[in-house]
Amino acid sequence: MMRESVIYQEILQEGVQKGLEQGLEQDRQELEQGRQEGRQEGELNLTLRLLSRRFGALAPEVLAAVRGLSVEQLEGLAEVLLDFRDVADLQKCSGKV
Repeated sequence: MMRESVIYQEILQEGVQKGLEQGLEQDRQELEQGRQEGRQEGELNLTLRLLSRRFGALAPEVLAAVRGLSVEQLEGLAEVLLDFRDVADLQKCSGKV
């Protein structure tokens, strides 16, 4: 009898709507996080490939330093690495990129 009441149905409907909205918001946040992680991984892979092509095998400490860069820093490094003459230029630049 209570489940058939208008008030119960309204409360139930509000709860369902709120649950859907929360679920959608969580999905949006997870999607954005996935996009950011994908962008980070893509920039990292591209930059590492460019560095390896330019200088050959990179030292572990150089790899670790590059892996620690933000997306914006990786983009900056990818732009300037073509101007580097050797790995020393990369090491000098690591604090500025």
